[in-house]
Amino acid sequence: MSRTNRASRAEVCAVACARAWRGDGEILASPITLIPTIGARLARATTDPDLLLSDGEAALAAGVWAVGEPPPALEGWMPFRSVFDICWAGRRHVMMGPSQLDRHGNANISAIGDFDRPTRALLGMRGAPGNTANHPTSYWVRRHGPRVFVPRVDVVCGIGYDKAGAGKFLDLRRVVTNLAVLDFGGPDRTMRLVSVHPGVTVDEVVAATGFELDVPGEVPESPLPTEDELRLIREVIDPKGLRDKEVPTP
Repeated sequence: MSRTNRASRAEVCAVACARAWRGDGEILASPITLIPTIGARLARATTDPDLLLSDGEAALAAGVWAVGEPPPALEGWMPFRSVFDICWAGRRHVMMGPSQLDRHGNANISAIGDFDRPTRALLGMRGAPGNTANHPTSYWVRRHGPRVFVPRVDVVCGIGYDKAGAGKFLDLRRVVTNLAVLDFGGPDRTMRLVSVHPGVTVDEVVAATGFELDVPGEVPESPLPTEDELRLIREVIDPKGLRDKEVPTP
């Protein structure tokens, strides 16, 4: 049986997230939510052993461990005040989950509707402005659709490439969704389709995106997990199979 038949959609997404950190070296990887967390630990276990991973509190964890479990060992002390020094120095790569994202990379995690009287109150600005201004930022979208990929975000939290001077320092790396992988390699740094996951068509991604997406002439399939990556995901990082609840295979 081929890896295509054996790999779930969630496992393909986890591998795509892992590749967002490829080549980053000794920086703090900050994955938000389950699939990016699996991806960051997979990256550390395979291509990027120097990545630093937090235990979620005030320490740096050693090795690779299962999601939902405490790390078996710690390798450093990182109190909250130290995180800001890491961020300001650009030594962090975060993968956040936007509620809205536009073609220029502006992200909203604060509110839906008019900011003074929103129809939905969300997380607030949180660290999004500082993240995008200071260090590499990627995004994970668990449900690719026009409610997330919008022509214009209601509130700009993370800044995009159309903001004044943003291109001088902005480093938006990857957008990974349950359908595809995207980046900002389109005209004027707009969103571009990089690959579609196995079983997904380009037309499906275009229809699920609420703005004009840059689509190259040939769009490859997202890479499948290797045998070693599948083993790490299933036996070491997510032995309880939580990933398939977040991203069910169609």
